Amino acid sequence: MTPLLQVQDLSVAYVNAKQVDTAVERVSFDIYPGEIVGFVGESGCGKSTLLQAVMRILPPPGFISGGKILFQGQDLLQLSIEEMAQHRWRKASMVFQSAMNSLNPVLTVAEQFDDTLAAHGVGDLAHRRARTEELLNLVGIPPARANAYPHELSGGMRQRVGIALALIFEPQLVVMDEPTTALDVLVQSEILQEIKKLQKKLGFAVCFVSHDLPVVAQLCDRVNVFYAGHLVERSTTQNLLQNPQHPYTRALLRSFPSIHSATLSRGIPGAPPSIGAPPPGCRFHPRCNDRLEACDRLVPELVTLGPAHHAACHLISDQLPASSPMGASSSSSSDVKK
Repeated sequence: MTPLLQVQDLSVAYVNAKQVDTAVERVSFDIYPGEIVGFVGESGCGKSTLLQAVMRILPPPGFISGGKILFQGQDLLQLSIEEMAQHRWRKASMVFQSAMNSLNPVLTVAEQFDDTLAAHGVGDLAHRRARTEELLNLVGIPPARANAYPHELSGGMRQRVGIALALIFEPQLVVMDEPTTALDVLVQSEILQEIKKLQKKLGFAVCFVSHDLPVVAQLCDRVNVFYAGHLVERSTTQNLLQNPQHPYTRALLRSFPSIHSATLSRGIPGAPPSIGAPPPGCRFHPRCNDRLEACDRLVPELVTLGPAHHAACHLISDQLPASSPMGASSSSSSDVKK
């Protein structure tokens, strides 16, 4: 099967008064039609920056410093601003972290749908209003609420409006940047079930960003684990939960409580590094109990551990036979779907 989205060696940097700081460094991954892929890591690890780059909505002073972003074989970095504006919403759309901040507070729900449809050439007012009602029904909101302002809706309803807006032209890819953050656990569960239901019904692919590994595990087919701008492990969700290989992935899993175990959760000591002054070598080594001598000198490359399973760790590389496939840092996940 041909990937819908191919990201190849993508790097993102920010310019400040003194230097250029790299926030995402040489990241590669694929998204296939109809699958849900998770991106997980602590706050500030670069996962949201990565997907803002994929959508080409990086706020200044951020910029894409290298790599390619291919959507159905077309390099999005070669599109003009106008061409990219048409790509967004029609082919790929985004659900933002806080619907209260992403929705215009002085426009009603109906007016926001109306503006989006009109901006993409839907000129007939009756058609725009009918499409608005159809989408609100799709996400379980009574059409009468179309005349409400964002502050008149609950957090869960605002997030459903954000999802409905993202589906306005039935895109092939929906990027979701922590869409359940700040919602209580019951509403969070409802939103996740809604996403699953809509994805199954409409068949779009999803990039799902979260710092909450249990949420990602509940929703996603595959998971990419990020740390300090680097992709450190990727695998199918089931395999990642049962057989995590990178010390950071294992530490993330230990940091969340489980209703199936009496073992207490344990936080990860220390804090993620600043992008302006990352440690040499493996960026996780100052917090890692399993570090080797090479960890503070050499940046580990992604190595192949099995079908659809890759990790970047000197401890893993040290244990592999010499004939094991190495240097997969620029590889995609083409072994996932055929």
